[in-house]
Amino acid sequence: MALISRRRLIQIAPLLGAGLASAQSQPLLQEDDDEAKATDYHADASKVDKAKSPKYAPGQTCANCSLYAPDGDKPSGGCALFYGKDVLAKGWCNAWAKKA
Repeated sequence: MALISRRRLIQIAPLLGAGLASAQSQPLLQEDDDEAKATDYHADASKVDKAKSPKYAPGQTCANCSLYAPDGDKPSGGCALFYGKDVLAKGWCNAWAKKA
């Protein structure tokens, strides 16, 4: 029986949590939700107004953010910021962080 070291468990725990959260059907985050407003979330990154959202750069989407946890081939997935809600892969918020 193989044991997982504490260090390895700490490394993979966020991935396991994201996988469990995305395995269940989660409601989609709506732009008018308080947490969406707090992070300037947009369901469609192509419609972000750079003047109103200066952190946005063309090409940034939830799909290429390190906080995003894709859910197979679905157009949405989990996000480390929004527990219990999915975000659209084509969305964007000001917490976007480049995927490694």
